Amino acid sequence: MRDIHNGYAGGSGADGTRALARALPPLLVVLGIVWQAVTPQEITGTPFFTAAPLVAAPLFARWVAALFGAVGILAAVLLHVVGGRVTSDAAAQYLTTELATIAFATVLAVLIHGVVERARDQAATARGVAEAAQRAVLPAPPARIDGLRLAARYEAARTDTLVGGDFYAALHTPYGVRLIVGDVRGKGLGAIETVAVILGAFWEAADSEPCLPALADRLEKALIRGAERRRAPDISESFATCILAEIPPGQHSLHILNRGHPEPFFLDAAGEVTKLHPGEFALPLGLGHLSAQTCRSDQWPFPPDSTLLLYTDGLTESRDTAGDFYDPARHLEGRTFSSPETLLTSIAEDVHRHTNGGRDDDMALLAVSRSESLQPLFEGWPVT
Repeated sequence: MRDIHNGYAGGSGADGTRALARALPPLLVVLGIVWQAVTPQEITGTPFFTAAPLVAAPLFARWVAALFGAVGILAAVLLHVVGGRVTSDAAAQYLTTELATIAFATVLAVLIHGVVERARDQAATARGVAEAAQRAVLPAPPARIDGLRLAARYEAARTDTLVGGDFYAALHTPYGVRLIVGDVRGKGLGAIETVAVILGAFWEAADSEPCLPALADRLEKALIRGAERRRAPDISESFATCILAEIPPGQHSLHILNRGHPEPFFLDAAGEVTKLHPGEFALPLGLGHLSAQTCRSDQWPFPPDSTLLLYTDGLTESRDTAGDFYDPARHLEGRTFSSPETLLTSIAEDVHRHTNGGRDDDMALLAVSRSESLQPLFEGWPVT
């Protein structure tokens, strides 16, 4: 891989843990039987029989939890009878106490199951609302724009939520195809609100601003206005890193403006990977007022059969069990991909292998490739 400076970021581990947890209730029943069979008469397996339905309550259906309690009661009775322990009124009273304990734990398990199910339903409803909100502000880009092929992918760090602050968009404008990939500070619905502000400003300004620095200024002003409307305690805490890219019509080049975001990768037709470092580093959106420096975009060649990969730090900050960060270039170097979608699928699968299915941050990916075999979708934009 080449590092080039211009001019001057649900899984197999979780599945294994859940399978182990579901095996615990029957294991407890078996341990209770063995324990009572091999220990002295005054020691019983009641603690194991009591724990089995309680453990099963959040993992199985209500009737399964009750079944484990019933099996525990039956096992306790049979073990006392077979072991000859019911030989006196005191022993019978002791057995009754044990059975009442297991029965009480079973009833409690059934009640716990109901509470857990209600909590799951509420969580599912909240997740559905959040997912709908995120899909509304983060629609999938078109698969083709003016001789370009595009693909996007968003993966949340946790499999039980899609709410995050990563975003992407692609838009056909009079100045060419314009792209944005970024990451706002924070997570949850507040992050989605900030994403909506930035993307709304992008969709409005990308058609009218003649250059990427001017477009970035519009986004920054919109971000600051949004923070002021929300009466954020510290406006400087409302910021977002992003990459703005522009692919002009009829040219084999692209322009990139980096506002504090991880540098994109460029893949040529031979499989060589280049990391596109900016000529000048700029502050994230929302923090531009802290510097008097004027942002400038960089120009790069973008020949046919090449691909630009934009991503958020959830990709490069994914760690394996040893704490080592994921290096996309190691996976991409020397390889070619039939389409942007194939590229993103390959990266996502490799990240899952690297992290064993667990990540600490969301990951958004946007890939765009140029292919002269594709005809432009918009008249007057010949691909040369």
